[in-house]
Amino acid sequence: MGTLYLVRHGQASFGADDYDRLSELGHRQSERLGEYFKGKGLEFQAVITGTLRRHQETFAGIARGLDWQAQPVLWPGLNEYDSEAVIHAIHPMPLPKPDTPELYRHHFRLLRDGLTQWMAGVVSPRGMPSYNDFVHGVSSALDHVRQNCEGNVLLVSSGGPISTAVGHILGTTPEATIELNLRIRNSSVTEFHFTPKRHSLVTYNTLPHLDHPDHASWITHA
Repeated sequence: MGTLYLVRHGQASFGADDYDRLSELGHRQSERLGEYFKGKGLEFQAVITGTLRRHQETFAGIARGLDWQAQPVLWPGLNEYDSEAVIHAIHPMPLPKPDTPELYRHHFRLLRDGLTQWMAGVVSPRGMPSYNDFVHGVSSALDHVRQNCEGNVLLVSSGGPISTAVGHILGTTPEATIELNLRIRNSSVTEFHFTPKRHSLVTYNTLPHLDHPDHASWITHA
C-alpha cells in the first residue's frame, strides 16, 4: 500500500490579469509545506503535477522546503478547468473584476451555476473538454499512480481536479463535488491510500503546516 498526497497550489493571483502565478503568500505557503514534510521525515518516491505555472511554482516551493530535487511527471489531465470560460458560458456579458466582497460572492455564484450546467452537459464552455473528459484526465492520473508507483507519492494540482478525484473514488454527486471544490484551501493536503486495485480517502483539505497561530493569516481559498 502507498499514500498519495494531493496538494492544491498555493495562493494564486485572483482578480489579476494573470491568475496563473503564485502570490508572494502562495510561495511562502508552498515552501512552508515542504518544511513540514521535511520535519515529519517524509520522503517521496515519485511526484506528478499538472502543467500550469501555479502547479510548477508550488512544487518548486515544496521542493525548496524539503531540500529535495526531483523531476515531476507532467500530467495535463491535472490542469484546472477554465473558470472564466465556465462563467462566460452562462453569462456572456463582461464582468467587473471581483475586487469587493459582493463582486467576489457574485463571481462564485456564477461559477457554481456554470459548473453545475457544464457537469450536466447543458453548456460547453469554449476551449474546454466535456466534463466526462475532464474526469477521465483526473482518473487517468490516479490509474497511473496505482499501476506504476509505490510508497509516498506527491501530486500537485488545483481544486477542481482534486475535488473531482475525491468525488470519483467516493461516488459523490456533481453537486457534492462542487461543494468540495469551492471549500478547498490553498496548499491544502488530501491523502489517499492506494493499492494496485483502488484508492481510498484518508484526509481531505487539511493544513497541518499552517496549524500554528503564527500562520493563521496564511490560510486562503483562492
